[in-house]
Amino acid sequence: MSRSDVQSKRITATGSAGVGPARIRQIQVLTVTGTPRLTITDGSGGSTVLDLDFAVSDSHSVNIPADGIRCASDVYISALTNITAITVFYS
Repeated sequence: MSRSDVQSKRITATGSAGVGPARIRQIQVLTVTGTPRLTITDGSGGSTVLDLDFAVSDSHSVNIPADGIRCASDVYISALTNITAITVFYS
């Protein structure tokens, strides 16, 4: 189990979260109309580590079990469709 401090970052567009190597612990998502979808990869062009669809016009909390999802390069938001913002909790 990782013992490092959990931090958070609010993201409103695709691209690098700029946090470096990290473990995603939780994600808060605010969706709008359409078909909300979030895709996170391990760095730009890296493998997909999380790909989720959400209900419309709601706030969602996604808890990641155990030690979280490891991004060895950086947390990279490759798709942020019909989502106003996300907050990523990471360590």
